[in-house]
Amino acid sequence: MSKEEQGFYAHESAFIDKGAQIGSGSKIWHFSHIMGEAKIGKECNLGQNVFIANHVLLGDHVKVQNNVSIYEGVECEDHVFLGPSMVFTNVYNPRSKVPRKNEYKRTLVKEGASIGANATIVCGVTLGKYCFVGAGSVVKQNVPDYALVVGVPAVQKGWMSEYGEKLEFGTNDKAICPKTGQEYLLNNGKVVSL
Repeated sequence: MSKEEQGFYAHESAFIDKGAQIGSGSKIWHFSHIMGEAKIGKECNLGQNVFIANHVLLGDHVKVQNNVSIYEGVECEDHVFLGPSMVFTNVYNPRSKVPRKNEYKRTLVKEGASIGANATIVCGVTLGKYCFVGAGSVVKQNVPDYALVVGVPAVQKGWMSEYGEKLEFGTNDKAICPKTGQEYLLNNGKVVSL
């Protein structure tokens, strides 16, 4: 059965190992490689030169920009954005001559999170729903839902709406997305949408 008959598109230069599960409507572009035990959801878009390792899980509508490698241990939920050349790791202390495949750490990127270009995500962390990691940042610890983090190492600089706009909380601990009117509540250091 051809790729088109399976309901997804793959450029002729892409290499997809037997057994890989790819959802309908997904697109895989030039020089990308999907390993056989990877699972990719529906309507995903994988740019040029993307590598997806075994046991990686991508939800629906995930956008992976050019030159991104997603290593074993990484799971991205629905609507995640991975910017160009951002980096995941899966071992804390790699050495070429010391095998550490049994030490892979799990990294979870929750629904709607965005990771900017050239950011690095150190393994073993969870990136919260709709959080925003600025370009070039190095994330070494968990990121709360809706948090905006930037820098090396990344530190929180504010909050972002689901639409991707900076939120300004008033004295009543409420904020409104300036683009959509969606309301948010800040309670004990956590943001929730209302």
